[in-house]
Amino acid sequence: MRLGATLLLVAMALVFIATLVFQGRHPALPWVQAFAEAAVVGGLADWFAVTALFRHPLGLPIPHTAIIPANKDRIGDSLAAFLKDNFLTPVVVARRLDALDIADAIARWLMADPKPASGKRRGFGPLVARVIEALDQKAIGDLVRDIGSSRLRALALSPIVADAVDATLDKGRHEPLLDSALDWGLATLNSQSIAIRGMVAERTNWLLRMISVDERVSDSLIDGLRRLLSEMRHDPYHPLRARVGESLRTWAFDLRHFPETQAKVESFKDDLIANPAMGQWLAGLWDSASASMVTSLNDTAALPAGKLRPAMHALGTRIAADTSLRGAINLHLRRAAVGLVNDYGDAIVSLVSDTVRKWDARTVTEKLETAVGRDLQFIRINGTIIGGTIGIVIHALRVAF
Repeated sequence: MRLGATLLLVAMALVFIATLVFQGRHPALPWVQAFAEAAVVGGLADWFAVTALFRHPLGLPIPHTAIIPANKDRIGDSLAAFLKDNFLTPVVVARRLDALDIADAIARWLMADPKPASGKRRGFGPLVARVIEALDQKAIGDLVRDIGSSRLRALALSPIVADAVDATLDKGRHEPLLDSALDWGLATLNSQSIAIRGMVAERTNWLLRMISVDERVSDSLIDGLRRLLSEMRHDPYHPLRARVGESLRTWAFDLRHFPETQAKVESFKDDLIANPAMGQWLAGLWDSASASMVTSLNDTAALPAGKLRPAMHALGTRIAADTSLRGAINLHLRRAAVGLVNDYGDAIVSLVSDTVRKWDARTVTEKLETAVGRDLQFIRINGTIIGGTIGIVIHALRVAF
C-alpha cells in the first residue's frame, strides 16, 4: 500500500510535468494540469502528515515530526490509564460479568462429548495434565510437606492411639500378636539356652559349680520359662494373658486422661515428624500423585471410557439442573475476578506502561504503524485524489470568473 500510494504521487508529478512540456497543444491540458498540480500538492501534504507521525520526513529534524517516537512514554502511560479506567476496575469487571452466566458455560463444556476423531479437541484430561506439568513441582512438593507436617503436629495422637488400643482389645485382635510374641519367646529361649547357662555359671561360685548347682539352676530356669510361655501360648484364659490386656487397657485410659503419658506419645510423634526421611516422604507424595495423574490424563483413549468423563458429565448435569448452584458459582467467580482485578489491576497497568517504555522508538513505530495498517496509505491516496479534484474545481471557478 505504501508503494502504491507513492507510485500514484509519482504518476501525478509526471502528468504535471507532461502538461508543462505540451502546454497549449490542447484545450483540455489546463484542466489536466490543474488536477495533477493539486494532486501532487495534496499527496505531498498527506505524505508529510503520515510520515511525521512516525519518523522525520526525509530524515530532517523538522519540529513536531516523529511525534509517536518522541512521545512513546506518554503514549504508554495513556494506554495504561485507558486500560485501567475502562477495563481493569472492579466496577467495570463486576458489571461486565454480571451479564454472563459463566456456570452455564462451564456446565455445557463439562457435558460436551469429546471428538477425538477430529484431532482438534483432545478433551479435558490433557489440558489438566499440561496445567499440572506447568506447575512448580518442587514448590508444591515443599508446600505439601509443610502442610502435612503442620497438620500432623496439630493432630492429637494420644486419643487416636487410645481408641485404636481399645478397639483392638474389644475385638480380640491383640491375641494373634500376643501369640506371635510368645512363639518368638519360645524360639529365642530354645536357641539361647547355652547363653543362659553360661550367664548362670558366671554368677555361680566355683564351689557350687563343682556340685553342678549351676546346671540345675539353669535347667530349672529354662524349664520354668518354657513351661510358662507354653501355658500362656495354649491357654487363652491364662491369667498373664489377661494381665497383658488389662495393662493395655490401663495404658489407653492413661493416654486419655494423664498428660504425662500423652506427652510421651506426642514426643514420639514430634521426633518422627522431625526426621528428614518423613519430610522427604511427605514431599514425595505430590511427585507420585502428579506423575500418576499426568499419565492417566494423557491417556486420551482411556479417558472417555474411564471414570473422569462420566464424573465430568455428572458434574455438568448437576450444575445445569441446579439454579441455586449456578448462582453460587457465578457469584464466587465474579468475586474472584473482581478480587484479582482489585489486587493485580495496578500491576497489569504498570506492566503495559513499563513494557512500552522499554521499547525503543523504532519498535514502537513499527508496531503502531502495522496496527493501523492500510488506512495510513489510503490517507495518502485520498489526499492525492481529493487534492486533484479540488484543483479542477478551483480551475473551473477561475475560468468562469
